[in-house]
Parts: sequence; structure tokens; C-alpha cells
Amino acid sequence: ASCLVGSEMCIRDRPNSAARALKRGSFRTIGVILYTLATTGNVRTLEAIAARAAEEDYAVTLIPVAARTPEAVQGAFSRLNELAVDAVIVMMEVHLLDYSTVSLPPGTHAVVIDSEASEGYSVIDTDQADGAQKAVQHLLDLGHSTVWHVGGPAASFAAERRVSAWRSALAERGIPEPGLLRGDWSADSGYEAGLRLAASDCTAVFVANDQMALGVLRAFNEQGIRVPGDVSVVGFDDIPDSSSFSPPLTTVHQHLEGMGAMAVQ
Repeated sequence: ASCLVGSEMCIRDRPNSAARALKRGSFRTIGVILYTLATTGNVRTLEAIAARAAEEDYAVTLIPVAARTPEAVQGAFSRLNELAVDAVIVMMEVHLLDYSTVSLPPGTHAVVIDSEASEGYSVIDTDQADGAQKAVQHLLDLGHSTVWHVGGPAASFAAERRVSAWRSALAERGIPEPGLLRGDWSADSGYEAGLRLAASDCTAVFVANDQMALGVLRAFNEQGIRVPGDVSVVGFDDIPDSSSFSPPLTTVHQHLEGMGAMAVQ
């Protein structure tokens, strides 16, 4: 170690992390493969992963995937061979892992978050179907004759589970589906769906996430439709800002922080 006497600056030797890794046979680093940080759910989950990993003295390395294709996914997994990681947490649809070209480096452990269960992978998810059913049942219990749905992208397993639960909840009460609209999880896509709903006979809508629900609320407000006076709206995720929407949003709480921490554990 070396210090400058009489100075506040002090430089001390630090253990070499690469040397320590070779000695103990691990790097104490977790790779996280994901598509986007544009969604609140991914950000909250990643924050929980980073916090829990730090508690265990692990670092986190982000590995972005450019597109939802087997080739792009394989590229991300190939980069794992170049990075010093002991394990990987995958935040994307698990079916993209089920290709012969996609493989983990030998000895690397993997956990998949928020995806369809698949043999060979440890999967962590909230009960998407139960949450969606409760949202629809809540709206029907308010006296609405039916419930419309603004779903997420069809490529998302989470979105499809919420669509299936919406359909099941209506079928259980013998109610035909009034209509399914699709968005891409963004508030802008929710706004476009909201404009279409405003031109329909919709009195109740279950929206697959809170960001799209924000766009729906904006569209209704611009068209002079009162929420909840004229239309009831329920979202999904319970993002921190949902209580500050105008009006405050009724939403299904999803324990994203719990999923992130459990994935690390």
C-alpha cells in the first residue's frame, strides 16, 4: 500500500478479482438477459435482482437481446462465454430458449423469470391467471354486463395468460367476449386502444398493465368519458405511480420485487 503523508489521498492495494475467481472457482457474478428496460415491470424486477445480489456479494452483468428471435437470443447466450458469470437470470419468453442452437455454457445455472414453465428450466412467476380473473370478477361484481380487455402483445406469455383468464372469467358467467384490443405495453398503445373503446359501448375494461391503462384514461378523458362514472377501468402491476393517476387506478398488485429476489436466491 502507498499513502501520501499529510494528504487526504491514499491508495491501497486491492485483491485482484480475477485471481480470486480462479482460486475459488467462481466469479460471484450473475448475468441478466432481457429485451428491454422500457417497461416498469422489468425495471422493478432488475432493481430487486441487483439489490439481492449485492446482499450476497454478487455483481450483476446486463446482457441485452436486440430482437425476439432465436438468432438474437443465441448471440446473447454466446456472449456469456466471453463474460465471467456463474449464473444467468433470463427475463424473456422461455420458448425462445427451446431451440437446439440456444445453449448455456457448461456449468452455468439458469433461472427464467415471468415465462411459461418449461422442462429443464427453473421458472419464477406470479399467478397471472388468478390476478386477471380477480380483475374481471371485480368489474362484473360492480354490475357491469361484460368486460372489454386491452391485452399485451401476443408474443408475451404473460399477456396471453391474462387474455385466457379474462376469457375464462367471462365464460364462467356465460358472458360472450365483447372485444379484445392489443397494445405493446406502452401508454401510447393504451391511448390508441382507449380511443377505440370510447367509440364503443364499453362500460368496463380490464387493461393488461398500468402503463397502457394510463393511456386508456387519457383517451377517455379527452372524449369526455368519466372514470369511474361512465366506465370502470382496472389495470395490472400496481406500479408506484398508479395511485397518482387521475383518477387513481384500481389495479392488480404483482410482486415484482419478490420475483427478482427469489431468482437470485
